[in-house]
Amino acid sequence: MKVDHSLPLEYGTKQNGLNIFGFWVFLAAEIMLFATLFTSYFTLEHRTGSGPSGTEIFEIAPVIIETLLLLTSSFTIGLGVHAMRLGRKKAMMTFFVITLLLGLGFLGFEIDEFITYIHDGATLQTSAFTAMLMTTLGTHGLHVTFGLFWGTAILLQVKKRGLTPETANKSFIFSLYWHFLDVVWIFIFSFIYLKGMM
Repeated sequence: MKVDHSLPLEYGTKQNGLNIFGFWVFLAAEIMLFATLFTSYFTLEHRTGSGPSGTEIFEIAPVIIETLLLLTSSFTIGLGVHAMRLGRKKAMMTFFVITLLLGLGFLGFEIDEFITYIHDGATLQTSAFTAMLMTTLGTHGLHVTFGLFWGTAILLQVKKRGLTPETANKSFIFSLYWHFLDVVWIFIFSFIYLKGMM
């Protein structure tokens, strides 16, 4: 495996470049998935039936905390990738751990939010609005959960093998995934929560 030292480590081999390109293609499919969910949500957001509407169940405080946790995690993973490019394994791992802990905190608040919604009578069966709300938020939450397991597996590989072109490639691809989840959340925050509170 020939390594090109003029490129960042994650792009160091031809295969690494192909892996990153392939992941961008995968993210395009993920964009279509979330675009479909958003379209369905916007089509059904006023079909509340006898159930609650967004203005009745959305609370700004937990949503702000979730947003701060996720946006901060996007910053820390960026610092982790920067440390990785400098060859600072310990710093890279530290920033990745912080990122995953912030993601775990986000997930904790989201689970609590789901429990509150169910307590308030907003379930998958309540109305078209609540069904699409739970589906959209749940899909994003499942992606975050998957990311926590994936990030942990990458940390274990970096700890065992060090910073190699292969582990750097995996770490960088994971960072793209994590940034994507943050971008999706910004849309959720802006067009579901803020719009729903008005």
